[in-house]
Amino acid sequence: MAIVTLLTDSGETDHYVASIKAKILSVNPGLTLIDISNRIAPCDIAHGAFVLKSVFRDFPAGTVHLAGVDSAGAREDAFIALQLEDHFFVGVDNGLLGLISEKNHQQVVQLNSVNPIRTTFPERDIFAPAAAKLASGVAITTLGKPMPTFKKMTDRFIKANKRLIAGNVIRVDGFGNLITNIPKDAFELLSAGKSFTIQFGGEKFKRIHKNYFEADPGDCFLIFNSLGLLEIGMYKGNASELLGLKYDSPINVAFEE
Repeated sequence: MAIVTLLTDSGETDHYVASIKAKILSVNPGLTLIDISNRIAPCDIAHGAFVLKSVFRDFPAGTVHLAGVDSAGAREDAFIALQLEDHFFVGVDNGLLGLISEKNHQQVVQLNSVNPIRTTFPERDIFAPAAAKLASGVAITTLGKPMPTFKKMTDRFIKANKRLIAGNVIRVDGFGNLITNIPKDAFELLSAGKSFTIQFGGEKFKRIHKNYFEADPGDCFLIFNSLGLLEIGMYKGNASELLGLKYDSPINVAFEE
């Protein structure tokens, strides 16, 4: 069964998401629609990219992902359909889709390039029909003019050597947990045979937990989460508020022989 997912900053109190879904189903009422999230912070490309990057590979190959975050974009930003890692993405070329994968794209076309329409609601009027057609088996090459590339943005990467991993908080989730860009594989490689100290916000820890409940209520936990990234939280509490840390706060791991 063909799947179309929605990732938008449209919220849940207005008609916008329902209008997008209605347009998709008017093209093909047999499609399966799944909301990834419609509560991306308004125009927050980094938030949208993190959420989409974290989950799109969990869907079957061939799934179509409609990304409607900051869809007005800048005047020069094109509307695009993209094939990447055997998934399809429809959205605006504002940098979000360039942050979800480091792999080379397979195909990309510019939507609304032939007999273009003007609209204040591109998610409904441009993205939804394109997503429905892709999910119905229409070739991406028929939806617009081919483009050689699309906008790439530089993501935050760790700095690492034998003595230190310097990372950052890349997402504060709905629980107030701090998700960092420090990957488990890099930590395990550099920590082999060494003691370590994880430093953030004036705090120092020398232990990685395996489960959240290993910490007592109100205590801090450090864990490698389901994304393979170091996560810092407060068991049954809000780590961001209590530790005073937020997006882009520095997180350092120091190693000693």
